Amino acid sequence: RKYYRFVYDYKLSEVIEKRNLSRERVFELSRKGLISFEIKKNVKFYSLSEIDSALNENSKKAEQYYKINKSKKTDIKAIELFSGCGGLALGLKNAGVNAEMLVEIDKDSCDTLSLNFLNSNIICDDIAKIDFTSYKGKIDIVAGGFPCQAFSYAGKSKGFEDTRGTLFFDFARSVKEVNPKVAIGENVRGLINHDKGRTLSTMINTLEDLGYNVQFKLLLAQYFNVPQKRERVFIVATRKDLPNTYQYPKELDYFVPLEVALKDCPPSEGQKYPKRKKEIMDMVPQGGYWKDLPIEVQKEYMKGSFYLGGGKTGTARRLSMKEPSLTLVTSPAQGQTERCHPLETRPLTIRESARIQTFPDNWTFSGSLASQYKQIGNAVPVNLGFHVGRSVVSYLNSI
Repeated sequence: RKYYRFVYDYKLSEVIEKRNLSRERVFELSRKGLISFEIKKNVKFYSLSEIDSALNENSKKAEQYYKINKSKKTDIKAIELFSGCGGLALGLKNAGVNAEMLVEIDKDSCDTLSLNFLNSNIICDDIAKIDFTSYKGKIDIVAGGFPCQAFSYAGKSKGFEDTRGTLFFDFARSVKEVNPKVAIGENVRGLINHDKGRTLSTMINTLEDLGYNVQFKLLLAQYFNVPQKRERVFIVATRKDLPNTYQYPKELDYFVPLEVALKDCPPSEGQKYPKRKKEIMDMVPQGGYWKDLPIEVQKEYMKGSFYLGGGKTGTARRLSMKEPSLTLVTSPAQGQTERCHPLETRPLTIRESARIQTFPDNWTFSGSLASQYKQIGNAVPVNLGFHVGRSVVSYLNSI
């Protein structure tokens, strides 16, 4: 690329103010090689016209390519553990993978699975009670998003037995009993540094001991056709008798802003704000948060936290139509993880939340309003599941 037509004369703080962009977005555009900068006296200077050009190009691509991704059916078979309301399972299905069994303990989530995965083998039970040995040699993929739990280490082994009593133990046990070609584990970003890295290394050691080559990578959902800044660790283990050639999906060269993702979103149920909270949230601009409120209102809203300093950028947060959503959580109006609609003063509705997780509009959620929000907030974004699924399918097709 040639940058000669751009003049670099705006500091980062000026770019943020003039274009109402987040600092993170400027850094991301730079990381992706979509904008440049010049350094003058140790300060980075950017070009507003280059940033405008990059964002316009991004909008065109998002409009053109954003959809719920699907590819053709294959003969590849999977068992999906900790299925929740089906985000990863649907992503894998959209990548052409056939779910032979879905395992989930939460009743509402099981009902959601039953409503959407017709004629599927859905086991609504504690995974610890399930025997997987009858599937040995018949399954290509075992996948699941197990919670991040600390292990109690016995001596120096740091292997399979150390994980007993956790849900990862049962994930590993299912891998041991089924012996699939590939195992996929999904977890929160915090897993990488959890217990100073010991938790992740124990998981890797355990899967290696079971006969797998193991790798992990942090994937940014916003570059996999998901209108959300969710970050998730994917562990992919391939059996040692197979080529060690698996490659993670490559990031796309665009992100999907909410103005594209929420277009023509069907109406649905949603939480409401109490009267005073709505009055306060009315004052927060698009993309803004509590620090954009008048100082007296900041003190009222933040109470004692006001004097503790710190970031708290999720508090009284209004999303922006020009950006993907922040990570959806299990309730849309919690104190430090506010997810207010960009244009209307209310939490996101169920359907809007589902859109942000890339569920189709006809995906039915079971249970109370609170339960539906929780199921959606805990899900793997469907399109992220698709891209990981498709990368595993192409690996299996290549061997």
